[in-house]
Amino acid sequence: MPDIPTRRRTALVIGGSTAGMLAASVLASRFHEVTIVEADRLPAGPEPRRGLPQARHAHLLWSGGVAALEELLPGVTGELTARGAGLIGVMRDLVSKAPSGQWFRRFTDSRHHMIVCSRDLLDAVIRADVLARRRITLRDGTRVAGLTGDRHRVTGVRLATGETLHADLVIDAGGRGSHAANWLRDLGHAPVEERVVDAGVTYASRVYAAPEATATLRYPVVNVQADPREAPGRGGVVVPIEGDRWLVTLSGTRGGEPSAEPEAFEHFALTALKDPVIGRLLARAKPLTDPVTTRSTANRRRFYEKAGTWPEGFAVLGDAVAGYNPVYGHGLSVAAQSALALGRTLDRYGPTAPGTARRIQRAVARPVGNAWNLAVGQDASYPGAAPQPPTRVERLLTAYVDKAVAAGSENPRALRGLLDVMSLRTPAARLFAPDMLWTLSFGPRKGPLPGPPLTRAEREAVGLD
Repeated sequence: MPDIPTRRRTALVIGGSTAGMLAASVLASRFHEVTIVEADRLPAGPEPRRGLPQARHAHLLWSGGVAALEELLPGVTGELTARGAGLIGVMRDLVSKAPSGQWFRRFTDSRHHMIVCSRDLLDAVIRADVLARRRITLRDGTRVAGLTGDRHRVTGVRLATGETLHADLVIDAGGRGSHAANWLRDLGHAPVEERVVDAGVTYASRVYAAPEATATLRYPVVNVQADPREAPGRGGVVVPIEGDRWLVTLSGTRGGEPSAEPEAFEHFALTALKDPVIGRLLARAKPLTDPVTTRSTANRRRFYEKAGTWPEGFAVLGDAVAGYNPVYGHGLSVAAQSALALGRTLDRYGPTAPGTARRIQRAVARPVGNAWNLAVGQDASYPGAAPQPPTRVERLLTAYVDKAVAAGSENPRALRGLLDVMSLRTPAARLFAPDMLWTLSFGPRKGPLPGPPLTRAEREAVGLD
């Protein structure tokens, strides 16, 4: 049955974070009215909010997410960089130690980029862009208590105040705390399959004033990755953000967690990681905040696309579908790619045509699955991460990624192929392309680097020489 518009179409988005705002931007050009319902009071500018504690930690928007974000909100990259965000080249502006212990080489002809800034700035710029659009109304400080409708069709939401809001399409972008699975069960649907892989990672983050001598440089992101084959796994990253500041995030799995104590933070960076470079970088940086910690870092996926029955007029996006260990930096990119999938599905099948909601859910599963396979393959290796061991496919993919990482640290060609996948620009099948198979098996190797590939100017600016 075709989609035949006979009246004003309305859409409603649950959740006003990045995924919700991007979904609303898509809906605004396809519905007459779009309402965003958000439980928190959203700040006017780049300020923290209670319902997003993970915003205090480092976030990286890989090139797959940058491209999707720019397609959704043309010009947003320029808005971000004008307000101090960095658009960095990978691997030109990234100094990274692989889980295996080798340092990746840097090269200038990178085809991948990252946006680096505070999560507060990223959210504020996206929020301002979306809310300035016609047809979009924000109701913040308002909590959704459930769905209205029946087993066959969702017709809107019920607010905690008892008020009912009607909509032709409801998108749940309520994040990790989404109640969509319970609401669907209340409407008569079977429980949704769910999988949790929890490596037990704790994050501790602190903001520093960057050393003054770095002001004339575009200082690189410095990353020491944890090794999933070792327990506990410990890692850390220094991300230059707006305002000549460094956002430093340290991580550790069970038994190796970083502390929120200020004195212990730098000691952990200097002594607990597989290289002391982050601790040494902080020697000339001035702390601006005390450390803050977060423990809610599990990979959690709800397989809505596999549900036996699904109501019309309802779909789930963002962390409400899958939340990832933040260390991989994929959550924001997946949110942007899912919003693109939402728009393409609406355009192909019609906003209110029968079956469109289910098609949205299946379309969203593709970018979700690409990131999920990469994250789970690594984290499932930690003791106690999941009640079931990794599947055979996950073990094979993990082993192959490890091989690609090892080759990438000594061969830029192999690293480019690996980055195509890690940046979420291409599916994991890219790793098995003929050129990658040849490079991994027969490609030349330059040998491991003796230390972090910082330039002389970068080392002198922070006193490493």
